[in-house]
Amino acid sequence: MSQTLTTFDIATLLDSDEAISHYLSQVLADGDNEEFLRAIGHVVKARGMTQIAKDSGMGRESLYKAFAPGAKPRFDTVLKVVHALGIDLCAQPGHLINHSTH
Repeated sequence: MSQTLTTFDIATLLDSDEAISHYLSQVLADGDNEEFLRAIGHVVKARGMTQIAKDSGMGRESLYKAFAPGAKPRFDTVLKVVHALGIDLCAQPGHLINHSTH
Protein backbone atom coordinates (compact mmCIF):
# COMPACT_ATOMS: atom_id res chain seq x y z
CA MET A 1 0.00 0.00 0.00
CA SER A 2 1.48 3.36 -0.99
CA GLN A 3 0.82 6.58 0.83
CA THR A 4 0.40 9.95 -0.76
CA LEU A 5 1.47 13.06 1.08
CA THR A 6 -0.49 16.22 0.58
CA THR A 7 0.95 19.69 0.85
CA PHE A 8 0.01 21.49 4.04
CA ASP A 9 -0.92 25.13 3.55
CA ILE A 10 -1.41 26.99 6.82
CA ALA A 11 -3.10 29.84 4.95
CA THR A 12 -6.19 27.63 4.67
CA LEU A 13 -6.49 27.64 8.47
CA LEU A 14 -6.19 31.42 8.76
CA ASP A 15 -9.83 32.03 8.01
CA SER A 16 -10.73 34.49 10.77
CA ASP A 17 -9.28 37.51 12.53
CA GLU A 18 -9.03 35.44 15.71
CA ALA A 19 -7.08 32.63 14.01
CA ILE A 20 -4.70 35.15 12.47
CA SER A 21 -4.26 36.96 15.77
CA HIS A 22 -3.46 33.77 17.67
CA TYR A 23 -1.08 32.57 14.97
CA LEU A 24 0.90 35.81 14.77
CA SER A 25 0.94 36.23 18.55
CA GLN A 26 2.43 32.76 18.98
CA VAL A 27 5.05 33.34 16.30
CA LEU A 28 6.01 36.67 17.90
CA ALA A 29 6.23 35.02 21.32
CA ASP A 30 8.65 32.44 19.91
CA GLY A 31 10.97 35.30 18.91
CA ASP A 32 12.16 34.01 15.53
CA ASN A 33 12.35 36.94 13.08
CA GLU A 34 12.41 34.78 9.96
CA GLU A 35 9.44 32.76 11.15
CA PHE A 36 7.51 35.97 11.80
CA LEU A 37 8.19 37.12 8.23
CA ARG A 38 7.03 33.75 6.90
CA ALA A 39 3.92 34.03 9.06
CA ILE A 40 3.12 37.46 7.63
CA GLY A 41 3.47 35.92 4.17
CA HIS A 42 1.00 33.16 5.13
CA VAL A 43 -1.49 35.75 6.38
CA VAL A 44 -1.09 37.82 3.21
CA LYS A 45 -1.83 34.71 1.16
CA ALA A 46 -4.87 33.91 3.32
CA ARG A 47 -6.25 37.44 2.93
CA GLY A 48 -5.49 37.70 -0.79
CA MET A 49 -2.22 38.84 -2.28
CA THR A 50 -3.85 41.20 -4.79
CA GLN A 51 -5.96 43.01 -2.20
CA ILE A 52 -3.08 43.38 0.29
CA ALA A 53 -0.80 44.68 -2.47
CA LYS A 54 -3.43 47.29 -3.32
CA ASP A 55 -4.09 48.22 0.32
CA SER A 56 -0.37 48.51 1.13
CA GLY A 57 0.49 50.52 -1.98
CA MET A 58 2.89 47.82 -3.15
CA GLY A 59 2.96 45.89 -6.40
CA ARG A 60 2.04 42.20 -6.22
CA GLU A 61 5.50 41.13 -7.40
CA SER A 62 7.16 43.32 -4.77
CA LEU A 63 4.92 41.80 -2.12
CA TYR A 64 5.77 38.26 -3.23
CA LYS A 65 9.49 39.07 -3.19
CA ALA A 66 9.34 40.82 0.19
CA PHE A 67 7.90 37.73 1.92
CA ALA A 68 9.57 34.98 -0.10
CA PRO A 69 11.63 32.47 1.92
CA GLY A 70 14.96 34.03 2.85
CA ALA A 71 13.87 37.58 1.98
CA LYS A 72 14.84 40.40 4.31
CA PRO A 73 12.15 43.05 3.86
CA ARG A 74 12.67 46.50 5.30
CA PHE A 75 10.85 47.30 8.52
CA ASP A 76 8.72 49.95 6.83
CA THR A 77 7.62 47.34 4.27
CA VAL A 78 6.58 44.98 7.05
CA LEU A 79 4.64 47.78 8.76
CA LYS A 80 2.85 48.73 5.52
CA VAL A 81 1.73 45.15 5.05
CA VAL A 82 0.76 44.68 8.70
CA HIS A 83 -1.38 47.82 8.53
CA ALA A 84 -2.91 46.71 5.20
CA LEU A 85 -3.85 43.45 6.93
CA GLY A 86 -5.67 45.44 9.60
CA ILE A 87 -3.38 44.12 12.34
CA ASP A 88 -2.31 46.19 15.31
CA LEU A 89 1.03 45.41 16.90
CA CYS A 90 1.40 46.52 20.49
CA ALA A 91 4.16 46.47 23.07
CA GLN A 92 3.72 45.28 26.62
CA PRO A 93 6.13 44.64 29.47
CA GLY A 94 8.04 41.40 29.10
CA HIS A 95 7.77 38.66 31.69
CA LEU A 96 11.40 37.52 31.65
CA ILE A 97 13.25 40.76 32.29
CA ASN A 98 13.03 42.50 35.64
CA HIS A 99 13.75 46.20 35.30
CA SER A 100 13.05 47.13 38.88
CA THR A 101 15.53 49.37 40.63
CA HIS A 102 16.98 48.22 43.91
